[in-house]
Amino acid sequence: MSPRDGVADPAAAGRTVDLTTPDGVRLAVQDWRRPSSGRDVLLIHGFSQSHRCWRRQTAGMLAGRLRLVTYDNRGHGGSGKPAEAAAYRDPVLWADEVRTVIDGMGLQRPILVAWSYAGRIVLDYLTRHGDGAVGGLVMVGATSTLAPVCVGPAAALMAAMGHEDRAIADAAAADFIDRCTRRPLPAEEAEAMRSHTALTPREVRRALVGRPADYDATLGGLRVPVLAIHGEDDAVIRPAMAEHTIRQAGNAELRLYPDVGHMPFWEASNRFDADLAAFADACL
Repeated sequence: MSPRDGVADPAAAGRTVDLTTPDGVRLAVQDWRRPSSGRDVLLIHGFSQSHRCWRRQTAGMLAGRLRLVTYDNRGHGGSGKPAEAAAYRDPVLWADEVRTVIDGMGLQRPILVAWSYAGRIVLDYLTRHGDGAVGGLVMVGATSTLAPVCVGPAAALMAAMGHEDRAIADAAAADFIDRCTRRPLPAEEAEAMRSHTALTPREVRRALVGRPADYDATLGGLRVPVLAIHGEDDAVIRPAMAEHTIRQAGNAELRLYPDVGHMPFWEASNRFDADLAAFADACL
């Protein structure tokens, strides 16, 4: 583990750490700890994004209440990007990636917060390693099944984002960003999101799409509290996904955000931050 000084976000300074997974992938991890920070929280981003999607949390008041840690998933952002599809298809690799961050950053019973595709990532971790090292799970517009009733119309754009024709892939990526929010993003914010998306190679996107998502047994066996947060107007993943998650998990709660799309932490950041802080405080 080799810390290096730097600013991971222009709005706030975070310490960046390099960790290496058991299969040799370098992970760029960011620690946003402040003197007043409390409980450990690990925020995990979604498909073809990066840790910067959480900058309203890492640059805001939440970082003063909780110790926020983020990282770029394999194939994303500033982390390593293996060319082989096998590096993204095996759930064991994703499970061990999360464990690498938890152990490498010395996280104590962290709250795992998963956005979108990261639902699969944290559930891969919980399937392989169990919930003994975590304090709770927050699923934010997050995948827990591939049942068609749970998948929104904009989800089809993810496959197009991996198209071999760059023009087609770029157009799909721009459309996907536009469909992630209920209302259009300001031009500067949309451009920033598109720039983060562009850091994920098309071959990585192709490898990510279509991976199985059979997690009912894992959810049913959880002993930690679960909170599902979902935008009522999510065009990528329908609210039915969150309903499925809480049906399967025993100790679970659902919070639907009206007039919000696929990014509750961005579109309704104040409410999201308050809900996350309250959940973290309630978890033993």
